Amino acid sequence: MSDTTNSGYQVLARKYRPATFADLIGQDAMVRTLKNAFEAGRIAQAFIMTGIRGTGKTTTARIIAKGMNCTGVDGTGGPTTEPCGVCDNCVAISEGRHVDVMEMDAASRTGVGDIREIIDSVHYRAASARYKIYIIDEVHMLSTSAFNALLKTLEEPPEHVKFIFATTEIRKVPVTVLSRCQRFDLRRIEPEDQIALLRKIATAEGGEISDEALALITRAAEGSARDAQSLLDQAISHGAGETTAVQVRAMLGLADRGRVLDLFDLIMKGDAAGALQELSAQYADGADPMAVLRDLAEITHWVSVIKITPEAVDDPTVGPDERTRGATMAEALPMRAMSRMWQLLLKALEEVAAAPNAMMAAEMAIIRLTHMADLPSPEELVRKLQDTPPPPAPTGGGSGAAAPQGGMTTARAQTTTQSVPAGGGTSAALDVRAENALAQYPTFTQIVALIRTNRDMKLLVEVEGYVQLAHYSPGRIEFVPTHDAPRDLASRLGARLQQWTGQRWAVTVVNEGGAATLAAERDAEANALKAEATEHPLMQATLQAFPSAKIIDIRTAADLVQEAAVEALPEVEDEWDPFEED
Repeated sequence: MSDTTNSGYQVLARKYRPATFADLIGQDAMVRTLKNAFEAGRIAQAFIMTGIRGTGKTTTARIIAKGMNCTGVDGTGGPTTEPCGVCDNCVAISEGRHVDVMEMDAASRTGVGDIREIIDSVHYRAASARYKIYIIDEVHMLSTSAFNALLKTLEEPPEHVKFIFATTEIRKVPVTVLSRCQRFDLRRIEPEDQIALLRKIATAEGGEISDEALALITRAAEGSARDAQSLLDQAISHGAGETTAVQVRAMLGLADRGRVLDLFDLIMKGDAAGALQELSAQYADGADPMAVLRDLAEITHWVSVIKITPEAVDDPTVGPDERTRGATMAEALPMRAMSRMWQLLLKALEEVAAAPNAMMAAEMAIIRLTHMADLPSPEELVRKLQDTPPPPAPTGGGSGAAAPQGGMTTARAQTTTQSVPAGGGTSAALDVRAENALAQYPTFTQIVALIRTNRDMKLLVEVEGYVQLAHYSPGRIEFVPTHDAPRDLASRLGARLQQWTGQRWAVTVVNEGGAATLAAERDAEANALKAEATEHPLMQATLQAFPSAKIIDIRTAADLVQEAAVEALPEVEDEWDPFEED
């Protein structure tokens, strides 16, 4: 007897499949449109249903087929949006055996030959029903040639033929097909409707299941009624009469939502040791590291949304304690920290998916996240920099080797202590300030250093390659440009120097008296070194043995000494490290 019972069992997703439009949940707009169209006799020749998995696309197609062919209990009824479910046509369509309602899976029948069978059969009238209806599921899987072959028949079918398409990938359906169909977008099932449906089914099946367990199933289903019913079927079997949230979490491989919130709280507090301990405990209890990180990302998104729209805390799939904690976190955590958390979690999910050991990758991600929580905000960084005392200004007496920026600081300090003649007035004071400021650049070499310090590479290359210096004094530059120099070089150089030094510079182009450019002097020195090296007997022997060899770089003894001095510089110890423990 048990064998007979088992063979007659139907899964919940099929047993509670909607049979009428009234049974469809969450699709009120589509139901209203179809009802008005049936009542007005404006039934289109083709419909296309689109939406995510499990929202009722194929089910809606069968209900439409029943409504078109329903004859009523007395056998005299016409097309209706409320099929009786007891006439021969309704029963045969529900059982999938009606000769005039043909269902085709486009995933397995994609070619022109399959569509040709439909085209050849549309000319024959329905055998027993009012309409001959073709239901093509996953229609986006048809080949391009198959779509093209169907266009003419789809646009002008016989009056007794109707087409109903279903697809999860509406963007893959050619626009020429879409323009010939009435399109209906089936929405995701809202959590409130989903929980009510699951509670109704569980009660009908005699299964005891907690509200928290139903909320977990609803969240995992992501708006799909079929997924939710399949999970409910599994949960009832798993619970063996009474199903709790703990059992559903174990079934789904999820971590306890409250414990994930605890882990999130530890991370945002920067408690790396506590966070690693909590992650290890959840892992020992059977939680998947990838699932834990996904839950952390979901909580990060949820708390961020609550911070922007506080009413989002009233999520029916979240328990009251979690809502309270979420609202508290949203008030306490800044949006910058939430944004950083989200970006790092997305990166962590990729690393854990690709890592040979998911737990190790998850632990490294948690460590990185806890250090991220201690990073200061931009305002705190600025405040810290402002509170840090500036380094002492150099005390040199106007030497040309002084750095330009340090020289400017010294110039300002000297200006404040310079005495102004009693009868000189304001202009005399200005002249003194200008003279002191320009005195920090006694040679043209300091001007080149100033350009390099401000990182104007374009101007630096032009000054070194196009300027043949004729005369220089602080505040005045005269040069002979090369034949390929930019025409506006003098004006741009003067404007930049005024911007960087705060003083006016007279930059003038003259016709004669210019020296070699800095680039030419540099090249001449390098060429001299190469010539000297080429004359060395050892180098001549090398070039004779390797005729195609070239001298690429020459380092003198002075260069080696300078490199050794740079490498021997002591490491700076007072740099602030955001990841350094206090």
